[in-house]
Amino acid sequence: MTATVYIPADAGALSVGAGEVAAAVAAEAARRGVALRLVRNGSRGAYWLEPLVEVVTPAGRCAYGPVSAADVSSLFAADFLNGGAHPLALGLTDAIPWLKGQQRLTFERVGIVDPASLADYLQHGGYRGLTRALALAPTEVVQTLTASGLRGRGGAAFPTGIKWKTVLEQPVTQKYVTCNADEGDSGTFADRMLMEGDPFSLIEGMTIAAIAVGATSGYIYLRAEYPHAAVALRSAIAAAYQGQYLGADVAGSGRRFDLEVRLGAGAYICGEETSMLESLEGKRGEIRVRPPLPAIKGLFGQPTIVNNVVTLASVPWILARGADAYANFGMGKSRGTLPIQLAGNIRRGGLVERAFGLSLRELLYDYGGGSASGRPIRAVQVGGPLGAYIPPAHFDTAVDYEALTGIGAMLGHGGIVVFDDSVDMARMARYAMEFCAIESCGKCTPCRIGSTRGMEVIDRILAGVDGERNVRLLEELCETMVQGSLCGLGGMAPFPVQSALKHFREDFRARV
Repeated sequence: MTATVYIPADAGALSVGAGEVAAAVAAEAARRGVALRLVRNGSRGAYWLEPLVEVVTPAGRCAYGPVSAADVSSLFAADFLNGGAHPLALGLTDAIPWLKGQQRLTFERVGIVDPASLADYLQHGGYRGLTRALALAPTEVVQTLTASGLRGRGGAAFPTGIKWKTVLEQPVTQKYVTCNADEGDSGTFADRMLMEGDPFSLIEGMTIAAIAVGATSGYIYLRAEYPHAAVALRSAIAAAYQGQYLGADVAGSGRRFDLEVRLGAGAYICGEETSMLESLEGKRGEIRVRPPLPAIKGLFGQPTIVNNVVTLASVPWILARGADAYANFGMGKSRGTLPIQLAGNIRRGGLVERAFGLSLRELLYDYGGGSASGRPIRAVQVGGPLGAYIPPAHFDTAVDYEALTGIGAMLGHGGIVVFDDSVDMARMARYAMEFCAIESCGKCTPCRIGSTRGMEVIDRILAGVDGERNVRLLEELCETMVQGSLCGLGGMAPFPVQSALKHFREDFRARV
């Protein structure tokens, strides 16, 4: 019999040696004359166990990890191809508590399927959502999204159904579907994981969007720093064309939808939708003044859907299983699940997909296992480099859009970066201002000038120069940026500074 072994080709797994492990497994199998089928899947998201090697057994997929190339010979000697005992054995993959306790909807196939195989995608429920969408009127598809409660998973959390309805109602023939895959927030990797581990789900989600609003053309705007994702997407798009799930006759429906990948040039500002559209048009990535909204006048002046990867990849599940099934997950106005990314000083970093409503404390300790250093966690930054720093007093706050807003924070793309008690929060505030100064598109004065002046003011505070006066000046400057900036970069860059001043003022007073 031919044994089947799964070893991730995910960029995160490759960075810790998955490529070398795969080569060693193939070489050892050849040396022993063992028939082997090696599948390069996506990561399961348990990065603290990578490289994770899985083998198909009669009982299910058994996991071993973290595996190094030096461990491969002993794995074969232990008969791991039949689930043999070994110090690195983790048992059945699905029974690993860290994975078993999750609710994977959007990421249900990531780590399970061969991301390059359309047949594998279909075998695991792929394109059922598109089949359902083609059987409905466009208004019914949009209504299904609205009823599901799906909100944008990229930061603003705008209701997806409302955005699609606006595009649908525009009386023009040329419309676009765009995916903002410029995942630039610190501590985030959900988009990359999904594009590398289940690219067809994104393609299917964009195709459903096109069918719903009458668009015939789509673009995935991908950050150039994701070369593995680019290869995975282009391979999957080619397979979708060959399988007639893209092109002039989508799934035999007579409807057209063409899709291609465009690489960005590395500007953080292009994570903002109008800057991304400018870049797609070949212009400098720079904020557009709104109105008009992109749903009315977007790419090349035409009505355009702009959603991020996780939002669009959630659509097939909703269409396949129904709006109510999705809305049954979550709490309040936050429905469904969110892929949460644990990074920074954390013992068990990785991706956790759970329904809205669990607490930050549950994420940090039940899933994350506390800090990697073993020291107390002093702060977490939620929502990327523009997110607020949250102290332990708020760790019982639910992961929910409104609950986090209530404590002056934001959920954003679901990235959580952890800091232990050795962190200097005044210096972290300075870093936030420096990030904004570097990444500002320069179009508006509050962001362009304010971030640079903010950096200078914090430098004076750190140097102990006229501390109290400069702290007051910094607070006034932050308020000016929040109220006067054209987009979220300048408007939210003060959030980490303001939260550091509020919750960790002693780090500033030490200089005063």
